[in-house]
Amino acid sequence: MMRPALTIARYTLLEALRNRLLWLLLIMAAGAVAVSGFLNELALTESRQLQAALLGAVLRLAAVFLIATFVVTSMAREANDKGLELLLALPMPRAVYLFGKLAGFGALAVLPALLFGALGLFFAPPAQAALWAFSLLCECWIVAAFSVLCMLTLSQVLPALAAAFSFYLLARVVAALQLLGHASATVQSASQRALNAGIDGLALLLPHLDQFTRSDWLVYHSGSGAEFAAIATQTAIYVALLAAAALFDLHRKAI
Repeated sequence: MMRPALTIARYTLLEALRNRLLWLLLIMAAGAVAVSGFLNELALTESRQLQAALLGAVLRLAAVFLIATFVVTSMAREANDKGLELLLALPMPRAVYLFGKLAGFGALAVLPALLFGALGLFFAPPAQAALWAFSLLCECWIVAAFSVLCMLTLSQVLPALAAAFSFYLLARVVAALQLLGHASATVQSASQRALNAGIDGLALLLPHLDQFTRSDWLVYHSGSGAEFAAIATQTAIYVALLAAAALFDLHRKAI
């Protein structure tokens, strides 16, 4: 059953290339370099560090936005064209279709990771730029897997995109929300304690994307092997959980 999954992954990647997604990545990379270079000229001190931090942040958001948007719109187009029904009518398990799509979207995420990681070489040593690029790849894989789950569950483009971006935003800020909640006051009301408990519960469920693709790796070259291992572990866990949830939802659908 590997061959059908690889075929689905191949055509998913070809669809992205035919939709000029690579050109969009190049345009966004050029725009981010231009904006960071402009601010580099305005900064009075630490101009290179400012440029690296801004470039890393913009490229990170651009990669996640493009991957999530393509995943949702691609699956919506496939559903509207009855391609999903045609594929599932073939004599193959639904898991093959899902793993093929995830593999295709995962291969697509390699493009921004390589392109944007190459830009990081202008500001950081190869090891730090490689860590930043690998972390961006893992971040895109998690967002892509969650976007697939959203599209299978919600079946509409706008709700799926809203859910994917909300998930990403919460995963980015949940650690800061925890810090604010526990550092606010020593004496808290019942509602504040309940809110803090809810935030702690979210922190247990969500990946800590604030630890991914950090700009300080490009600025201060502070990345380490322990962070590489933590990111790889989180990615493996969350991609597997999201894939299992998406497979359950796909089997539940009467198509």
